[in-house]
Amino acid sequence: MTTQINTDFSQRIVIQPDDYRWVDSPMPGVERMMLDRIGDEIARATSIVRYEPFSEFSSHTHTGGEEFLVLDGVFSDEHQSYGKGCYVRNPIGTSHTPKIGKEGATIFVKLQQFDEADTQQKVIDTQTQSWHPGLVDGLSVMPLHEFGSEHVALVKWAPNTQFNTHQHWGGEEIFVLEGTFHDEHGSYPQGSWLRSPHLSRHTPFTKENGALIYVKTGHL
Repeated sequence: MTTQINTDFSQRIVIQPDDYRWVDSPMPGVERMMLDRIGDEIARATSIVRYEPFSEFSSHTHTGGEEFLVLDGVFSDEHQSYGKGCYVRNPIGTSHTPKIGKEGATIFVKLQQFDEADTQQKVIDTQTQSWHPGLVDGLSVMPLHEFGSEHVALVKWAPNTQFNTHQHWGGEEIFVLEGTFHDEHGSYPQGSWLRSPHLSRHTPFTKENGALIYVKTGHL
């Protein structure tokens, strides 16, 4: 039976840490919080995956690509180890065997969502990359990837930063990495995930604790 979670991409979806419901994966010591999903074990999926220390996941091929950001700990496979803040893209056809060490790991991961022509493999340590000035004072941007209409970046918001009202052509997806992100619809603490549909609009801002967010646009 196909698992279907938040499959209507015309709807605005907000999931906050209090909403998390962890489910076991097929491998011991590995559990998932499913944010959106279409499919069974091989699925178009956006998830938070939590690996206990010394857990493993079976070898697998990315038939639709894999994109992940390490939120905590160290994620490892036979290719290398990726610490907190590492952003990784594994294109269609790549494969690996995750094997986690003593630190454990938590990752934000998107599967089966690559364009077939998007073949660039990437490993970016966001802890060492430089930031660029954003469109307004208090905003800094770290571009991570772009292909076609899809753009991926980290955006750092200083405290009490106000951004312009804007519309999302092709939709927008946000994962709050630090602080609290706000707009006229609500407040989103660290660990919140927002998916806003094509042509949605909002006016985001921060308060006293600022925010760091992962943001992807133009992909819905």
